[in-house]
Amino acid sequence: MTHRVTVKVAGLQPVQVLAALAGIAFIVFGVVGFTRTGVGDWSTHSFVLGFSVNPLHNLVHVAVGVLGLLMALGSGLARLYGWLLFLGYGAIFVWGLMITGILAQNPAAQYGNPLALNTNDNWLHLGLALFGLLLAVLPARRKVIEEEEEPVLPEQRSAAFRDTRDHTPHIEEMDPTVSPREREPITKEQAAIDPKTDRVSTNKIKH
Repeated sequence: MTHRVTVKVAGLQPVQVLAALAGIAFIVFGVVGFTRTGVGDWSTHSFVLGFSVNPLHNLVHVAVGVLGLLMALGSGLARLYGWLLFLGYGAIFVWGLMITGILAQNPAAQYGNPLALNTNDNWLHLGLALFGLLLAVLPARRKVIEEEEEPVLPEQRSAAFRDTRDHTPHIEEMDPTVSPREREPITKEQAAIDPKTDRVSTNKIKH
C-alpha cells in the first residue's frame, strides 16, 4: 500500500486577516479625519492623535482601507496589498522627509504639501511601509494531506506459461488433445520403441 502526500494551503490565511484588519483601521482613521476637517474645504487641515490630516489625506486613508478589504479575499491578493503598502507608504515617507526638511533636497517642492504631512506622519508612514513588507513576506499556513492509493496488483499470467522451476511452458498443458494417461511418465524402454516396427531398440536405451 502506497501513500501520496499533498501539501495544500490551509483555509483562511493570517495575511488575509491582517490585511482586513488594516483595511478597517484605515477606513476608521479616514472617517474620523473627515469629522475633523469636513469635506467642503480641501485646504483646511486638522489633527487626529497628533497626526496632521486634511480632506485629501482622509480620502487616501479610506481608499487604501477599502482596497485592503477587497484584497483580503485571497492570500495572494493580500500579499500584493502588502507590497503596495510597502512601496506606496515608503515613497510617501521619503517625500515627507523632504517636505519637513529632514532631507535637504526636495525635487517635488513645486507640488507643495497636498497631504499636510508633518514629522509624526513621517514615522507613521514608515511603520505602515514596514507593516506592508511584513504582509508581503508572511509565510502561508499549510497542511499536509496523506492520501492512500490502491495497490497495483501484478499482471496475472496464464497457467500454460507458468513453471515454478525454470519458467518454461508445459507442453502437455498447452495441447488439449493429450490424454491424462499420455501425460504419465514413461520408461526408458517405452521411449526406445521404434514407431515403425513396434520393437524395442536397445541401442536407444540410455542407462
